[in-house]
Amino acid sequence: MEKFYSNISESRNENQESKYFGSKLVLTFFFVLVSWILNAQVSSTIDSTSIKIGEQITYTIQVETDTTSLVVFPEGQAFSPLEMIESYKTDTLKDKDRYNLIKKYGLTQFDSGAYTIPRQKIIVGDKTFFTDSLQVEVNNVLIDTTKQGLYDIKPIIEVKKKGSDWWKYLLIVVLILGVISFLLYWFIWRQKPLTEEEQIAMLPPYDRAKLALKKLDESHYLEHQEIKEYYSELTFIIRKYLDEKVYDRALESTTDELISRLRLLKDGNQVDISKEDIKNLESILKRADLVKFAKSSPDIELAKLDRNTIDVEIDHVKEALPEPTEEEKLLDEKYREDLERKKKRKKIIITVVISVLLLIITIAGFSIKYGFNYVKDTIIGHDSIELLEGEWVTSEYGFPPITISTPKVLKRTKIPVPDEVKGQVNTMAFSYGTLLDVFSVMVNTTTFPSSNGKENTLNLEASSEGAIKNMEAVGAKDIVVLRDKFSTPNGAEGLKTSGTMKIPGITSEELREADYVLLQFASENVLQQIIITSPEDDVYADRIVEQILNSVELKPAEE
Repeated sequence: MEKFYSNISESRNENQESKYFGSKLVLTFFFVLVSWILNAQVSSTIDSTSIKIGEQITYTIQVETDTTSLVVFPEGQAFSPLEMIESYKTDTLKDKDRYNLIKKYGLTQFDSGAYTIPRQKIIVGDKTFFTDSLQVEVNNVLIDTTKQGLYDIKPIIEVKKKGSDWWKYLLIVVLILGVISFLLYWFIWRQKPLTEEEQIAMLPPYDRAKLALKKLDESHYLEHQEIKEYYSELTFIIRKYLDEKVYDRALESTTDELISRLRLLKDGNQVDISKEDIKNLESILKRADLVKFAKSSPDIELAKLDRNTIDVEIDHVKEALPEPTEEEKLLDEKYREDLERKKKRKKIIITVVISVLLLIITIAGFSIKYGFNYVKDTIIGHDSIELLEGEWVTSEYGFPPITISTPKVLKRTKIPVPDEVKGQVNTMAFSYGTLLDVFSVMVNTTTFPSSNGKENTLNLEASSEGAIKNMEAVGAKDIVVLRDKFSTPNGAEGLKTSGTMKIPGITSEELREADYVLLQFASENVLQQIIITSPEDDVYADRIVEQILNSVELKPAEE
């Protein structure tokens, strides 16, 4: 076919002026011949070349072919810069052994201007056809506010956001804190039931001495001829009582020292105890000394008699003691309050120490597993951690679509197009943040017009230089550039430009260090770019960038 076309062209050049009409006839015959050879005819039309913003036009593709050929029509946003809003079902008309297929699309545009619907690729059997490009004028809608009624803005509709598992973590934390609080209360703050020894210790000295004598009666010392143990218990009871109420060193004093102190207290009128009582106590104490140290063994009845004598002497000592004054009572009350405060302070100190230890152990455990910096940043807060551990969004952007996962959804951004190429070059951009925010993600797709019916070969290195200049135009400085090949997980190949730079802040001119990654892919007059900027020396931002790069996938245009 190319040879045939070449012959026709040479013939037309040799006799251009004299055979102009003949050449047209030959060309007409050529196209008819080609259609006959390919056994198919393809045409496209639109129902209007001028519409208003948002108004729909119908784009129709008509294919005539034989009944054995498989026809593939364009799908997706192949009509950019116009947007396809509906793809209608294909109508089929049969004429003997040929089909006439009619495929319609609903197209629109929401920005005014002159637009070109690009050539569309149709596959018939194993052959590829292209339709003609078509011009469409999109006009603004003029509204006469004197005739057009104005209405209130519609209320905001609440959209239910997908719930996260935060409540599970909160429940776990509450349960752990509850268990710790219960253990602290149970073992430290709870008013524990008093043991028998504690209950006895809280009794007044007189009642405690009487109870001790009763327990001595219930013992089996005398039955088992354990005289030494019996006298030891008996003398301890009277010495303890005297130690608490009369002489505070009665337990550690010898018998002679104790008796001397009692006589001295009597002579000083500090204790109104009789000489006979002192003599009885001296007799019993010395007998007990003989039993304990000289292995004397008095009669059991005498031991019982000594027990009764001690019982009586306890009563006499109590009666001999003066009544406590109001000042002494206040001092006793103050002593008890101080004692309670000391106990409470001790409980508080124990609780604080245990809580601090648990906190240190918890932080140490998480630090060993996740690293101290991660634990510190989690407790104090870090913007990059919030992005890294947030709910990521996976979506397709532009056409041909770029699939990418990002910490936040990318919102459509309008990029200004020069008037001289408006309607020919179309750019779709989606972004989160800006270059001045340090962390940002942008995905954009630019479609270029064909040159003389041929696909443009885009130079990715030149496009990379242009992107670097754009960064410099918005304030980036000291840009370090490294270039390398890049392949997506699904095999799409492109150019990766990365490095470091310095950018000014939003509210100040102070330069901040930042990293950047620029991915570029080219195919069939289409340039696709992904630009990521992030703080330098931020391990969490590095993980975010790595996760984004690993998620990039390009869906190739249908052949």
